[in-house]
Amino acid sequence: MSNALVAAPRQAMPRQTFAGEADRRRLTPPALKALVRLMAAWRVTKPQAAALIGVSPSTWDRIRQDRWQQTLTQDQLMRASALIGIYKALHLLFVDTLADQWPTLRNTGPLFENLTPVESMIEGGIPQMIEVRAHVDALRGGL
Repeated sequence: MSNALVAAPRQAMPRQTFAGEADRRRLTPPALKALVRLMAAWRVTKPQAAALIGVSPSTWDRIRQDRWQQTLTQDQLMRASALIGIYKALHLLFVDTLADQWPTLRNTGPLFENLTPVESMIEGGIPQMIEVRAHVDALRGGL
């Protein structure tokens, strides 16, 4: 067999951790753009959007108006990642209208304890966001 046909070993991509300042600076603008669209699609209130992202309501206003020039923290990017993943999974599972309504519909399942998914994620923080993402992925057969 010719050496020309043997593929070079693939280099493993470094795992994204959101820990590095340069990575956070690079990822913040697209994350904010996605979050603004996501919060509008879900029709959450200003306080709910701020709580989900982990910022103050006044900071959320500046983000929405594209007047916030800071870099998201590691925790805020983790929140953004979880929320964007939930949004995407819901749109794979349901038609767009239901996908965008689901986060604000009361849910009697044990994960939500009669709260809306948004309320449960605000109450439970990042761990609950990860649980909700896993739940939605499992519903669509991703787990």
